[in-house]
Amino acid sequence: MRIAFIGAGALGLYYGAMLQRAGNEVRFLLRRDLEAISRRGLTVTSPRGDFHLEQVKGYATPAEMGQVDLVLVGLKTFANHRLAELTTPLVGENTVVLTLQNGLGNEELLAQIHGPQRVMGGIAFLCCNRGEPGFVHHLDQGRIRLGEFSGGLSERARRLTQLFEEAGVACEAVADLTKARWEKLVWNIPFNGLCALTGCTTDQLLGHEPMRGEVRALMQEVLAAGNAQELSNPIAADFVDRMLAVTDEMGSYRPSMMIDRQEQRPLELESIYQIPLQRAAARHVAMPRVQLLHALLSFGEQNPQP
Repeated sequence: MRIAFIGAGALGLYYGAMLQRAGNEVRFLLRRDLEAISRRGLTVTSPRGDFHLEQVKGYATPAEMGQVDLVLVGLKTFANHRLAELTTPLVGENTVVLTLQNGLGNEELLAQIHGPQRVMGGIAFLCCNRGEPGFVHHLDQGRIRLGEFSGGLSERARRLTQLFEEAGVACEAVADLTKARWEKLVWNIPFNGLCALTGCTTDQLLGHEPMRGEVRALMQEVLAAGNAQELSNPIAADFVDRMLAVTDEMGSYRPSMMIDRQEQRPLELESIYQIPLQRAAARHVAMPRVQLLHALLSFGEQNPQP
């Protein structure tokens, strides 16, 4: 399959490398890593085994990449205003566009650009960081849940699930993409925000009992807001306990928003906080802890520390 990755940060480099190693033709839109990958290829370190791709197709612009069968979007959501210019040159008559971005609202934007029939969404549970140019470090997890923007289980969702499975990436097709997105937010909202604000890793937060209680309370707020949406069935009551247990096993992990703040990049506040808060309010569900977390993060964006 011809695959293009837009937004080849840690997520894009890791999944793209796995798909290429499995025999697919993968084209990466690159910035920081372009020169290094063009000269030396791409190296993945992983507890499941390191590997190196000697020849990698890296491009500076989408126009150079050509049309493909599958566009994978890993772009940071604060750059969503560029989705049309970055994806349109890649889309042919039968191209599928699958976003693996964080938060809510991404499928809707892509549907406006390419039509809802082309658009799918995926939720990545991945602990992965970029190293020096040309290196990506897989730390833990990696599974993907994907589904149709329009809902329901489809044959192409099953085909894409098989594509990832054959590349060594655990993948599940879901009928209710909205539910899967809110389940990911149960983790993303507390840990991304609190780690960014405190500078502490996930294990440090959970190792402090008062903070662990705040993480749990934030998760419960998000779960309640998610269950107020039009879901096929509710998010399970024990989902918070399961997410805490999974995070305990991850060890010392820096979520993406913590890294973005430390490196003075913009934060994905609209998709991870603002839109979920709006959709909760539309269902008359209050999320006061999430609202405070969003306010603190927004304040930090407008008043950066030296």
